[in-house]
Amino acid sequence: MLTRRHFIQTTTALFSASIASPLMASSWPTAAQKAEWDAQVTPPGYDPATSNPWGLHPRFLPQRVIANYGLVPGDIHVDAVARYLYHIEEGGTAMRYGVAIGRGDLYEPGVYTIQRKVEWPHWTPTQNMIEREPEVYAQYANGMEPGPENALGSRALYLYVGDRDTMLRIHGTPFPRSIGSRASSGCVRMVMPHINSLYPRVEKGSTAYLYSPEGSVASVS
Repeated sequence: MLTRRHFIQTTTALFSASIASPLMASSWPTAAQKAEWDAQVTPPGYDPATSNPWGLHPRFLPQRVIANYGLVPGDIHVDAVARYLYHIEEGGTAMRYGVAIGRGDLYEPGVYTIQRKVEWPHWTPTQNMIEREPEVYAQYANGMEPGPENALGSRALYLYVGDRDTMLRIHGTPFPRSIGSRASSGCVRMVMPHINSLYPRVEKGSTAYLYSPEGSVASVS
């Protein structure tokens, strides 16, 4: 099992899951529609470091931190204990964001490759999700069109093992108050303006490390 490592040191409920895409999406948003939705989900005068209409704990707001030596720029590390996602940058820094992870045993630690990226994606619950909670997911068996209420939110990074789509995603959420909790059916959730900022910085082929929430913490001097 991939266990949590203390690899960074700081300087000064409803949806979100193992997720598939509809085989035949009925519509795709235009650039203008995407821009309109981006504006809709972004607070007026948005400042990543201070804007917080969602009432998050301040530690879950985006922050640049110092990364331990040797981490690969471009990679993503998800600390399931602290509920942080780190995107490693050139020059020994990382951007840190608050996240929500899968509830119970639905969170799947491991090493993944980001093979696909989508702005304002479609969403379809997996068969396992429908069987597990038909009262929640059966109504979306044929998929949900993109938009601010979509379970994947504004952006999605698709996690693969080799050529296999794991159905796990790092994605935006229409339920930002879930950040900091174990709320999803397996995926890693982010506030939509936060993942909108992260998204263009992540290249396809990057590695995403999802650490165990039961992992031990190694001290850092």
